[in-house]
Amino acid sequence: MTTPAQEARQALGARLKDLRKDAGLTGRALAHAAGWHEAKVSKIEHGKQNPTEADLRAWYLHCNYPDQLPDLTATVRHIEAMYLEWRREMRTGQKRLQESFVPLWERTQLFRVYEPGLIPGIFQTAEYATAIISHNIERFKTPNDLEEAVAARVERQRVLYTGDRRFLIVLEEQALRTRVGDAQTMIGQLDRLLAVMSLQRVSLRIIPSMGDRKAWTSEGFWIYDEGKVIVETRSAVLTISQPREIAVYADVFGRLQQSALYGDKARAVIADVLAQTTASTEHGMQPPR
Repeated sequence: MTTPAQEARQALGARLKDLRKDAGLTGRALAHAAGWHEAKVSKIEHGKQNPTEADLRAWYLHCNYPDQLPDLTATVRHIEAMYLEWRREMRTGQKRLQESFVPLWERTQLFRVYEPGLIPGIFQTAEYATAIISHNIERFKTPNDLEEAVAARVERQRVLYTGDRRFLIVLEEQALRTRVGDAQTMIGQLDRLLAVMSLQRVSLRIIPSMGDRKAWTSEGFWIYDEGKVIVETRSAVLTISQPREIAVYADVFGRLQQSALYGDKARAVIADVLAQTTASTEHGMQPPR
């Protein structure tokens, strides 16, 4: 299966190939001019070899496209680091993983968050976080440091109340309805959402399941200021720092915002799901999913 890092190498190679062709050079001619074996050009263009920064400088020297050098240099620097398997990240326990995000959270001024199926960690109650983290411990067979990991996740939420930060959050309605833990856990979590909505620095929007859309649902992602995007997949965490790709996520986030309800309308959706969950619990039924 192709990994995101491999896909990124292939995309980079395709861009470099286009630049070479636009310059009127064959692969052999470029390799000769740069002093490389001609197979190197083919490997880079097909994503089988990641170019070094020196390779990029030589490429642009001979193809005469220096204006694109900073953008693609950023890509090269992060291709190998962009894809980290969750199992590798969690091998020393969940607490360390939770703490690893603290420096990034503390230096970020603008959080833009999209979550399709779960409540984001920055708003999670301890009970909700316990259900999520215990599931991950079992799934990835990592050391059981559940209590410490939950405490670390909750501690990170202090950024909600410190500094001059803004939090723009877009949730799919399904995130409100996905059963995590027991019914009381969901009731507490929904009530917590209604509380954080009152914070002036928080903008929480809800995309209704049957509403008109400007963008389709996708993997959840977090945009940190203008410098980094983190996408959590089922098997790994993908870090994106290439400006052109960050711009794509920023555009999608804007479209998701346009698809969402906000203010009293968003609050009404959350309150309705909370009421349904409470009523179903009182009658011994399963809460809505």
